[in-house]
Amino acid sequence: MVQFDATQLNASFAALADATRRGVLDQLARGDASISDLADRFAMTLTGMKKHVGVLEQAGLVTTEKVGRVRTCRIGPGRLDKAMQWIARYRQVWDARFDALDEVLDELKQSEQARGRSKQK
Repeated sequence: MVQFDATQLNASFAALADATRRGVLDQLARGDASISDLADRFAMTLTGMKKHVGVLEQAGLVTTEKVGRVRTCRIGPGRLDKAMQWIARYRQVWDARFDALDEVLDELKQSEQARGRSKQK
């Protein structure tokens, strides 16, 4: 079984748990942006956006670079591969459960149809 670094997973999921941070990632996927631009885009204070960017930065999903008075944000080197592997493991479990449920439902339908035919005779 694959071992996962709980600290990194927790940081990734914590970063992705907030709609604003997911929006920031969507925005940065289109291109780099300053924290001021992001704050304007999301109608929030500069301090609030700095906190969101900090959480994304801790998770490795965003990097920032300060040039003069402007701090520019870009998609970071941290990838979601480990989180996707963790999710995939549970997806396999749920897929297997749904497949088993489908089989039970198919059996119930067949037995119901068989009973319906025997009543008509």
